[in-house]
Amino acid sequence: MTRVLNAGRRAPVSGTTRSVVVFVHGYGANGADLLGLADPLGEHLPDTLFVAPDAPETIPGMPFGYQWFPIPWLDGSSEEVAERGMRAAVDDLNAFLDALMVDEDVLPEQVVLFGFSQGSMMSLHIAPRRDDPVAGVIAFSGRLLAPETLTDEVRVRMPVLLVHGDQDDMVPVQSLPEAAEALQKAGFQDVFAHVMKGTGHGIAPDGLGVALAFMRDKLGL
Repeated sequence: MTRVLNAGRRAPVSGTTRSVVVFVHGYGANGADLLGLADPLGEHLPDTLFVAPDAPETIPGMPFGYQWFPIPWLDGSSEEVAERGMRAAVDDLNAFLDALMVDEDVLPEQVVLFGFSQGSMMSLHIAPRRDDPVAGVIAFSGRLLAPETLTDEVRVRMPVLLVHGDQDDMVPVQSLPEAAEALQKAGFQDVFAHVMKGTGHGIAPDGLGVALAFMRDKLGL
């Protein structure tokens, strides 16, 4: 049985929902961590609803921190526990997206997944394995999980934007070309990349601007 994800939301500036951006946060954060991006983005995406679910698991010692799945080199968990947690979170996030599209009466092509770090890993993993392609996936400071299985498991191919800081000391910037190569090998035609110069594990203004242009294009705005 899937777990219900609590989510914050920011209504469209226009009052009418014609598209949805789903923020998928990183390890140790929560939905509110990314939902603030709706402020600078909303004025340029006036018909867009922004939604930011909390990951399903709290982290011991971090009362406001959540994880999509354990990370062995951070928390000492085993690879088996991490894998089991990831698979459960995949089901949770897929169920959340399915319910969201029904509740908001939008089609997959009206939805963008916007991930950061572990949220990017989740977004890049689930989107190609769903029944219908979303409008696009934006992956900041993440990496592609299980690239060796993507070619066999991919069901749909959507545009992907990979963004990474060249000074990232949490997830190496080399993860960007590695993800791009795996996606292209799996038949993805629209893979875009942007490296944020002088940026660590975060979202710089230039990266956010590139993401905005990507969303406007893929959502037909």
